[in-house]
Amino acid sequence: MTPVSVQEYVVADAASGPYAITTGPDDALWFTMVHSGRIGRLLPGGEPTSYQLDPACGPTIIVTGADRALWFTEYQAHRIGRITTDGAVSEFPLPAPGRGPFGIAPGPDGTLWFTETTADRIGRITTDGQVTEFPLPTTGAFPSAITAGADAGMWFTLNQANAIGRIGMDGAITVHPIPTEAAAPVGIASGPDGALWFVEIAAGQLGRITPDGTITEYPLPDRSGRPHAITTGADGNLWFTEWGGNRVGSITPSGVVEQHDLPTRRSEPHGITLGPDGALWTALEIGALARIGVARTR
Repeated sequence: MTPVSVQEYVVADAASGPYAITTGPDDALWFTMVHSGRIGRLLPGGEPTSYQLDPACGPTIIVTGADRALWFTEYQAHRIGRITTDGAVSEFPLPAPGRGPFGIAPGPDGTLWFTETTADRIGRITTDGQVTEFPLPTTGAFPSAITAGADAGMWFTLNQANAIGRIGMDGAITVHPIPTEAAAPVGIASGPDGALWFVEIAAGQLGRITPDGTITEYPLPDRSGRPHAITTGADGNLWFTEWGGNRVGSITPSGVVEQHDLPTRRSEPHGITLGPDGALWTALEIGALARIGVARTR
């Protein structure tokens, strides 16, 4: 078992609901607080700060854009938000209500690509706020997380369609069914091996899909942990959260899984990112961030 160290940092009250987390261009951790409508910032070793939005907007996933600002989805308000590193906020309404934007990721074309869970669309927004939408070929699919692949496409999970999708820069969409029924994929990340890795929250598994659509699945030792988000670590492994099991875990590109308990019970880890300090950081719904330091091995 790889030795890890875990430190928790209180960043908000327990009701605020830290959810997603990313490293900003200022080498700070930026995170959403979905229940309080705030965007938080923590410089490792410093004190947390936050920026208040509409309390009911539901800020969800947050990433860094090509313009060196932070971009986030507002699930409840059906908007895309942008915040600069000095706290200036802009918000861009989607073309119609009821879109439910959730996942967002920078694309190879310099824009941001996002999912519309309740509208069965993939969206694209330029850094000046121009939105284009692409309808999915499947209804009721609930597109969730999205990430850029090594093949210059955007890959996304279809939570209710039980599939992984890909959209090219020209808007062409392909869909790849997951072998396990009712797996309910959520988080997805580009791996160091050129494949895409995703979590199956209902099946307690991780999945790997190659650019040609070949899927391999890896059951977790404890399949009741409800894996949620996934990212690539500095050690070349994929790291993921298990909000139902109160753990973080890792998987090597060859499929070896380890799981690590978090110290605070029922902390509900959700988002995870590689921090500016080389550690993994995860957002805990109890109002904290956890730093997971991974021991170097020879």
